[in-house]
Amino acid sequence: MTTLVRSTDTLTRDALAVLQPGFVGTTAPDWLLRRIGEGLSAVGLFGRNIVSPPQLAALTAQLRAERDDVLVAIDEEGGDVTRLEVRTGSSFPGNYALGMVDDTDLTRAVARELGRRLAECGVDLNWAPSADINSNPDNPVIGVRSFGADTALAARHTVAYVEGLQAAGVAACTKHFPGHGDTNVDSHHALPRIDVDLDTLHARELVPFRAAIAAGSKAVMSAHILLPALDPNRPATLSPQILTGLLREELGYQGLIVTDGMEMQAISAVYGIERGSVLAIAAGADAICVGGGLADEETVLRLRDALVTAVRDGELPEERLADAAARVRALADWTRRARGAGGEPGAASGVGAPLAMPGEGTAPGTDIGLVAARRAVRVTAAEVPYEPLTRAPYVAAFTPVANIAVGDETPWGVAAELAAILRGTTTDTYGSAGDGSTDTASLVGNVLGLAGDRRIVAVVRDVHRHPWMADALDTLIAARPDTVVVEMGVDRAEPRGILHIATHGAARVCGRAAAEVITGKGAGA
Repeated sequence: MTTLVRSTDTLTRDALAVLQPGFVGTTAPDWLLRRIGEGLSAVGLFGRNIVSPPQLAALTAQLRAERDDVLVAIDEEGGDVTRLEVRTGSSFPGNYALGMVDDTDLTRAVARELGRRLAECGVDLNWAPSADINSNPDNPVIGVRSFGADTALAARHTVAYVEGLQAAGVAACTKHFPGHGDTNVDSHHALPRIDVDLDTLHARELVPFRAAIAAGSKAVMSAHILLPALDPNRPATLSPQILTGLLREELGYQGLIVTDGMEMQAISAVYGIERGSVLAIAAGADAICVGGGLADEETVLRLRDALVTAVRDGELPEERLADAAARVRALADWTRRARGAGGEPGAASGVGAPLAMPGEGTAPGTDIGLVAARRAVRVTAAEVPYEPLTRAPYVAAFTPVANIAVGDETPWGVAAELAAILRGTTTDTYGSAGDGSTDTASLVGNVLGLAGDRRIVAVVRDVHRHPWMADALDTLIAARPDTVVVEMGVDRAEPRGILHIATHGAARVCGRAAAEVITGKGAGA
């Protein structure tokens, strides 16, 4: 009887150990602390949990007061996807901007500074970087989260990002294996399918992941995508052929495999999160990410019990669950060693040391994020000489529906940054109807009426993917050829306007870099 009780307790603790749940609030709820005491080994943080760095540090300290080796994870890509600065926009440009500069020293320095800030707040694991190659320009979920469409470029910047982040004592999580770039469906809403052959996968999608593994990426995140060339029946997250056969055995990866959010429709709508979690662990995953949408104790208990039941029913080998739990604990141990005594916030050896910044502005204390955003800007001027604005403009923001990964709560654009330079700048937001259409004449008429005689700055995001946006922009420029256009997404459309500025991302620093160009008030001006 004693052996049975001990075995049951161990099984339950292992089932809790493989979960990475979220929660609601800026302090840890009692139920979460209780489950950490019972064996929950990881917690995922989202924008809803973060107000400021001091508050975040206090939150992670609260979690560690219950268990000092709990693994604290976050989805902080920088750029368009930020949790640390969800209310203001990121201080760092994202992958697309870094890939455009194509200076791996810069990428490494940006990632290290981001890692330093995470470490200061007590975060151990960052669900970044995205190693996806943006081979499909119409991809609705990757876009500027990718370093670009070039395989070799994506691989070398993935390596630099992993190295920089882990130099700060924060584990990198390279995603979304085996590559989410060649999709036209968002896996938050449905199951994407990639119909390419094995040769293409090995020559394109898998190259950055091979490079990340060689660079020592501590974690890899699976994608909820179907690749018939590898497994015609199950998405990567649930596929033994992909997670065990390809990632573990063929590529030789021995670190932590974590799933993308299990409440995403690609999994939950087809398998349900309980069944999906069991299949994921059985397939070779070590950690279940859940909590972006489901963030309650009931979800944790449902998943815990589903895993325990699957072991007892013989569907999930107990050794596989134990191995997964051991990998979670091993990663927590690595972060504690990498960060210094006890893994306390700010305790990492070397964390906070001055960085050797590449390129311009290399003095200690340089704002490396702004340096990178400035270097990523590309400007196309019309034949008419452009005179920087000295009078407050009217900013028309043409806004697409944000994907869930980015979220719609984070501000973006150039209006706030322009207003800081030219007092009196005003702005309005324009969107499409639910079916993607819009009344172009009415929209442009509103812009012209509200702008009056002021210069118009039109801000767009992925204009090549949104016909309504392109039509509105063309109509506006026909009426006002002196319009300044700022593209803050993937810049595939032809330049428009008297001045066309491509920022290659919508982070706050990207908006500032654009505002500096528009006003001529940039560095050294």
